[in-house]
Amino acid sequence: MRIGTFVLAAQFPGQGPGEALHRAVRSAEAAEESGLDSVWLAEHHFVPYGVCPSATTLAALLLGRTRRIRVGTAVSVLPNHHPVALGEQAALLHLTSGGRFSLGVGRGGPWVDLEVFGGGLDAYENGFPEALELLLDWLREPRVAGRGERFGFREVAVVPRADELLDGATGAAGTSGPEVIVACTSPKSVRLAAGRALPMLLGMHCGDEEKAEMVALWRTAAREAGHPPEVVEGAAHVSAGVAQIADGPGDATETLVKTMPGWLRQGLDAHVTVDARHRVMRDPVAYTELLCALHPVGPPKLAADRLAATAERTGITRFALLVEGSGDLAATEENVRRLGADVLPLLT
Repeated sequence: MRIGTFVLAAQFPGQGPGEALHRAVRSAEAAEESGLDSVWLAEHHFVPYGVCPSATTLAALLLGRTRRIRVGTAVSVLPNHHPVALGEQAALLHLTSGGRFSLGVGRGGPWVDLEVFGGGLDAYENGFPEALELLLDWLREPRVAGRGERFGFREVAVVPRADELLDGATGAAGTSGPEVIVACTSPKSVRLAAGRALPMLLGMHCGDEEKAEMVALWRTAAREAGHPPEVVEGAAHVSAGVAQIADGPGDATETLVKTMPGWLRQGLDAHVTVDARHRVMRDPVAYTELLCALHPVGPPKLAADRLAATAERTGITRFALLVEGSGDLAATEENVRRLGADVLPLLT
């Protein structure tokens, strides 16, 4: 079982973005200190739901401040990035961190980001497969040309090569670049990831049954694409969730129900669609209660049991858990510490 944290840099009511970012950095440092496996960083634009606009930039900072823990993006929103620029950043972080960087990518949403960064609605609705293919070529090939509808350019050399990682102990060149993970929210995205044998990141709004169905679909699609059994069965998917540890049966849930709805209300309500399409915002209290029911929220034994149950039902053994739901720095650090000290030993 590989337990990591999911960092949104959430800006709670009454807080500034600097406070949210400081808490994000400290929670990541605490994750390494507590023996957790990984830190996954979200990126958002123009909303207090999450105030980190560049997951790769924050990843660079955290890779420089840590020595062991894996740092990944969850996710870099591909329609807002040129795939080559993102591939160059991923290669740089992979090589300079000794292979501790994971690149999670996703399609994002129909937000005004598409207008600001120039991708446009078509990049969101139709352009993701082309962008993903170009990104993967950049991470795997020595020379790349853009031959798609959106990205067209002459063949150029890939510098630095992501697959030229050196092992400090042996001096031998590695054979692969950074891990690439795809955020999947629909059968279409599941099949896209499976066709390329890329593991999935599954959202915290999904329960075990839905995640198990998506893993089953991924395996079927991966087999149909011709990937060997060891690749299909060995895919290291990641399940996002929420974690809040407390001794009393209802204490953790009470903490989150007091704090998260205010953050969700102002954060989700701030999203603006690029084309004025109607959208329905989740009820913040009901959504918080749902997350508490689905994920490791409660005493250490309950938390460990829920993680183990998810692993058994879905086959997923990697977790990215939101730990900043209290909105408080000290409480977040303590929550991370308890994940490492009180929950992790129950899963080994």
